[in-house]
Amino acid sequence: MTTIDVNSLLLQMRRISAQTEMPAIRGVGETVAAEKGAFGDLLKQSIEGVSQQQGKAKDMAMAFERGDPGIDLAQVMIQGQKADLSFRALTEVRNKMVDAYKEIMNMSI
Repeated sequence: MTTIDVNSLLLQMRRISAQTEMPAIRGVGETVAAEKGAFGDLLKQSIEGVSQQQGKAKDMAMAFERGDPGIDLAQVMIQGQKADLSFRALTEVRNKMVDAYKEIMNMSI
């Protein structure tokens, strides 16, 4: 099972976010205010959720190996698949974000 280094992934996402920040475009006499950090917070929560899924899968597998009577093989396999699926989904989100960033950077102004 693959584990994810949350800190390195967050650092990579922050670098991409910092590179894409642009000053807000303002109309005549108006100020555009956006809720700053909402996307970043959502992304961070998603990464932490994936990390928790992986930790739970690991803990269940270890409990099964120790012979814990409350854990059966089916539960361990299901939790492992949930962790794998959430990790793959997060990887796809990251790949889509990188592709979108590259596309934006290649746009002519």
